[in-house]
Amino acid sequence: MIDNMSTQMRVIVATVLSLIVFIGYDYLFMPKVSPRTFDANSSTQVTGRDAVSSTPSTAAPAAPAADASQHIEKREAAPVSEGGLERVIATVETSNMTMEFDALGRISQVYLKDRQYRDEEGEELKLFNTPKIPKPLEIRFSDPALNELAFKTPYTVSVSSVELNGSKKRLTFRQDLDGFIVEKEIDIFPDHHYEATVRLSEPRPFYISPGVRPDLRVDGYTVHGAMVEEADGTLTIIEDGDAKGTEAFRKARIAVAFDRYYATAFYDFDKGLNVVVNKDAEENPVLFINGESGRVIHGYIGPKEHKILQAIHPELTKIIEFGWFTFIAAPMFKVLLWLHGYIPNWGWTIVALTFLIRIILYPLTYKGMVSMYKLKELAPKIKEIQAKYKGDPQKMNAHMMELYKKHKANPLGGCLPMLLQIPVFFAIYRVLLNAIELKGAEWILWIDDLSVMDPYYVLPILMGASMWAHQMVTPNNFTDPMQEKIFKWLPVIFTFFFVTFPAGLVLYWLTNNIFSIAQQLLINKMLEKNKKAE
Repeated sequence: MIDNMSTQMRVIVATVLSLIVFIGYDYLFMPKVSPRTFDANSSTQVTGRDAVSSTPSTAAPAAPAADASQHIEKREAAPVSEGGLERVIATVETSNMTMEFDALGRISQVYLKDRQYRDEEGEELKLFNTPKIPKPLEIRFSDPALNELAFKTPYTVSVSSVELNGSKKRLTFRQDLDGFIVEKEIDIFPDHHYEATVRLSEPRPFYISPGVRPDLRVDGYTVHGAMVEEADGTLTIIEDGDAKGTEAFRKARIAVAFDRYYATAFYDFDKGLNVVVNKDAEENPVLFINGESGRVIHGYIGPKEHKILQAIHPELTKIIEFGWFTFIAAPMFKVLLWLHGYIPNWGWTIVALTFLIRIILYPLTYKGMVSMYKLKELAPKIKEIQAKYKGDPQKMNAHMMELYKKHKANPLGGCLPMLLQIPVFFAIYRVLLNAIELKGAEWILWIDDLSVMDPYYVLPILMGASMWAHQMVTPNNFTDPMQEKIFKWLPVIFTFFFVTFPAGLVLYWLTNNIFSIAQQLLINKMLEKNKKAE
């Protein structure tokens, strides 16, 4: 049997170690983007706004294999730029994005116009910053000769410039492969989604891709790679660096490649998609679906913003993925969105969410605080028992348990609220890291983006100070001076960890501490009043 002092310290240490392991795992083992080197014989991306010279390549990418004997890395080593086929031949403008198509009928670039998505210099964001293939709507034929010809032959397009004013517009791309005709009809909608129909003059097996994931926000703290929602609703996530080879999914509902904030996806909630997941040279997942002449393919490319995805189709919101604690984080995110419907400022929405969580946890927190108060009152008697039975741990524990029972004190009661905070914290950690809604969201004064760290470290310092203040008003029954010193260093340790965290997450923890202090003072006053009444 262990005494309350040891239990309390073990829970505190477990909390700190959990935080270290959780963040350390994310930082050390979550996939990072490794820089790529291109030599003089490599091709570079060419877009309408960033024209870069390109060198012809003789190898065309091959079609995905039905078995694991062929992989994307064999193809990706030599991206095709034959005769300027990566030049932009069509541009679609909407109020919030610009979409460019190259001479191979692929989406070569997407620019986001909204202020929320602009970069640090205020420029429009580009979803793709590397020349990786496949690009969205890229077709690959199973016939090697036909495939090679397709990657050397430019498409013609029905119109080179389209502006959407609240309704969809159609682009028609046509490719003549020595009499074999490929036609892509693409309907573009103002909300980042599109519908593509591929028509062939005669049946030929082919694959089409939603493209590699956007590469704007890739870090060691969030998931990025590919996700497939299978026919039974199971979500299979293949992170960058973890692709095993060719995997097949029949009747899948969603196939999406994503980074922290942005995604490119195909989806079909009625017939389903036959998805093939290959891997590139860096073992990152690459998505294709089996093509079918005349079939409408539903696609999305843009931010993982709940409001946008919900409006297109509620099931698309599954693209917003929270990692380990999705079962807690997903409903918490919905509550956050619900609160934001009444509170327009995201910072105050986080404060309101914290208050709501404190209310829900109040019964357990109250019991824990009462238990800690009782244990503080019993501390002198506990010291006497420890001194009297120092050489007999069995008798010491027996007398201590008798003391707890007599005074109705639970030695573990003060630990439960702390333990309960751990999964809640990790869930809110995932929500606030992955919610693109916080990107560019202002709070007060110096905080102009809740998705990044506080540039002046004010919130982390206040958070550390609030932890210290909470310790001062919280009853404790430490009998070992060394353990008490370790406990008092926790605010410094947590401040160190929180320095680089997004401001929104630090705001949550700071607010949680402030509410805890207020609650503790209130309960202390009530218990003191009850004690005097006795």
